[in-house]
Amino acid sequence: MNSVNYSLNFCIIAPELIVLFFALVSVLVGAFCPNHRARIYGLLAIAGFAAAGIDLYCPERLQHISSSGAPALAFGGMFIDDAFARFVKLILLIAGGMSLLLSWTYIEDEKLARPEYAMLTAFATLGMMLMVSAGDFMALYVGLELQSLSLYVLAALRRDDAKSSEAGLKYFVLGALSSGLILYGISLIYGFVGTTNFAQVLAALHGGTPVPLGVVFGLVFVCSALAFKVSAVPFHMWTPDVYEGAPTPVTAFFAAAPKAAALALFARVLLQPLAGIVFEWQQIIIFISVASMLLGSFAGLRQVNIKRLMAYSSIANVGFMLAGLAADSESGLQALLIYVSVYFVTLLGVFGVILCMRRQGKMLENLGDFAGLSRSHPLIAISMVFFMFSLAGVPPLAGFFGKYFVFLAAVKAHLVPLAVLGMLTSVVSAYYYLRLIKIMYFDEASQPIDPLPDTGVRLVLGVAAVYMLVFTVWPAPVIEGAAKAAKNFIGG
Repeated sequence: MNSVNYSLNFCIIAPELIVLFFALVSVLVGAFCPNHRARIYGLLAIAGFAAAGIDLYCPERLQHISSSGAPALAFGGMFIDDAFARFVKLILLIAGGMSLLLSWTYIEDEKLARPEYAMLTAFATLGMMLMVSAGDFMALYVGLELQSLSLYVLAALRRDDAKSSEAGLKYFVLGALSSGLILYGISLIYGFVGTTNFAQVLAALHGGTPVPLGVVFGLVFVCSALAFKVSAVPFHMWTPDVYEGAPTPVTAFFAAAPKAAALALFARVLLQPLAGIVFEWQQIIIFISVASMLLGSFAGLRQVNIKRLMAYSSIANVGFMLAGLAADSESGLQALLIYVSVYFVTLLGVFGVILCMRRQGKMLENLGDFAGLSRSHPLIAISMVFFMFSLAGVPPLAGFFGKYFVFLAAVKAHLVPLAVLGMLTSVVSAYYYLRLIKIMYFDEASQPIDPLPDTGVRLVLGVAAVYMLVFTVWPAPVIEGAAKAAKNFIGG
């Protein structure tokens, strides 16, 4: 490989290298200056995310790697840079930065102010960025494991807390199982196709010959592992316990960034290398979509812990998003991207409100603790109303657009029963969102809530609320960006 190719390769992966650089700098600062406040490490990671986001859409970089706007390949097709990957990476970088802002006061109050928190968040984000740009099953696995290993440690960050340790252990054991599943699935596909490169797998499965049975088995194992990563039924069992046991800012990060990355990876794998066996994988996606919508909507009705409630809400919402993927179309992929772009901001806003819920310095997590919030903190309460209505899909809020486009794509793909079931389960899940609003506005508080936390949480709440309002009145930029990304992905 000549120097020009090396230059192009490193130009293509420049955003990832920037995140890596700032993560390593935070490690060195933590090693040589361990007495710095935790915010220094968080600011370093946020600066890395901001620099990577700017470079991601830098016109000079985009012109250098592909003057026509077509997908660019690096390292022999192992890494893909296209509009789809850039759209998702921007979401991941914003989610990582917002989750670090949420953590500032929390990690100091909980005696977790160590450099590894920001470093692990940066490395997890780096792994996700590599995942969504993977052009080969081997590159996919490397990115997936870099993300997973970082998240295992983050889940168990409160080492002296039994729930946090249990969350980390459960996530690690089940995550190791999913890693084994995806490796076995990849080995089956490689054994019957003879390559792990996405483009070559696609060419082999489009050859007109019958699909080998081993490839179908490999598909099942890969889909099972990815279903674990998005917490889809029947691989959802870790989600409520990990959401409840992990530190709340970590839970916010789990709910936003890894879910968006795993859904993008799902789309990358199914719509590119495995696009030649749509009939086989579409049945799997429809099943886990239906099961996730049903379980997430009905199991959430009996929850009293807000973090467990949001876990079941995330399971239901993953079911809705997978309905767009099941459509196997450009409009379905566009709907998935729109839904993800709305969902991650909404979730971070919800967890920002949860982090505001303190009484005498102690975190509150039960639904009953929200009683009277509208009188003691009216702005926080009205923000939560916006977030809950958005999650419920109430028009004309941002969450409505996500569900509308997903169900419309399913109808266009002649999956009408799936769309109808999605709308019915949306009505069911609306109950637990409305119940929380009722508690905030109509129940009496036994004791007042502490004053609002630091500017980090308030900034995240403000950004999330403004985004909801702006999207409601002017959704065109996000919708057009998602349409461009989907067109580039399908066409490329």
